[in-house]
Amino acid sequence: MRFRQQTYSLAILFLLFTTIPALAFQHESVAKAEVPALHDFHEVIFVIWHEAWPAKDYAKLKSLLPDIEKGAAAVAAARLPGILHHKQTAWSEGVEALKATVEEYRAAVNADSNQALLSAAEKLHSDFERLVRVIRPPMKELEDFHSSLYMLYHHHLPAYDLEKIKASAAELKQKITVLEAAKLPARFSARQQEFDKARQALAAAVTALAPVLETGDEERVKQAIEDVHSRYEAARDVLGQ
Repeated sequence: MRFRQQTYSLAILFLLFTTIPALAFQHESVAKAEVPALHDFHEVIFVIWHEAWPAKDYAKLKSLLPDIEKGAAAVAAARLPGILHHKQTAWSEGVEALKATVEEYRAAVNADSNQALLSAAEKLHSDFERLVRVIRPPMKELEDFHSSLYMLYHHHLPAYDLEKIKASAAELKQKITVLEAAKLPARFSARQQEFDKARQALAAAVTALAPVLETGDEERVKQAIEDVHSRYEAARDVLGQ
């Protein structure tokens, strides 16, 4: 009887020691905003962009095609972690762009066209950067502001649903306050003055939107929202987002 109890206890301990780490790993992989395949793909992108492309080393660019195809295929097959589920559309669009560029790169290699190869290499780097921005925006407060602006500009405004437009405008008012108080990441310190100017202009456009909404004048409302959107793009462009 004692032997059976000991065996049962050992079995329970075995399950605990094997299951808990697996669950912890699963939780960690879902919670982290990372795509390992994209990180790995940076190795070949680095060689392209910092070595072969600036040197116009066409032989090197051509030789990298197998690594590019392998890395891009891994990125295309990767799944976003749960924490990034709201980024799925932007990620999928970026992956499709990447796949199209790989086709261009392959065609340039097969055609032995150096100019087309340089162009495809440049686009490949741009597509990689685009995917990086999807999973790691330069400034979370600006990204949060954009999440409300996106719905306003791309959904509520085209339908001219005034009630939803007003609700989104109220969200923007709250989020611009947070954005104004946010500290610019240290890696953008050289752009501080330029960003502050763009952020102030964005805040002014958000403030100006509220009284225009009260007029109910559709053309004025559309123009005011367009102004907010263009000011946001200016702030985003400062950070290269």
